[in-house]
Amino acid sequence: MDPVADMITRIRNAGAVRKPAVEVRYSALAEAIAKVLAREAWIENAVPQGKSPQRTIEITLKYVDGAHRISGIRRVSHLGKRVYRGWREIRSVRQGYGMSLISTPQGILSDKEARKKKVGGEVLFEVW
Repeated sequence: MDPVADMITRIRNAGAVRKPAVEVRYSALAEAIAKVLAREAWIENAVPQGKSPQRTIEITLKYVDGAHRISGIRRVSHLGKRVYRGWREIRSVRQGYGMSLISTPQGILSDKEARKKKVGGEVLFEVW
């Protein structure tokens, strides 16, 4: 089971039925992804809850004029096919209206942050 794919599927499905929040399984990677999404204003916030082994992350979704802020989300790097990009190869998503999340040696970064810091890595997913 791919925890990143599970996380983005839960966010996509919860937004489709207009739920205020969604819980996902805790991992350091999931927490880092949620922090970047909150920092870039795709979600309201993400709060870790509970104790191990049932620890979760509660993600509060963001809605603009009644519509889910995330209109689309697509996994780029899969378990069977990893996609890596150098910082010069990282392109904007949907002419700048979207964002890529990239796993770099400096942590999980948005595409803009990765280009600014001149660091590449594995492209996890795109959100718009």
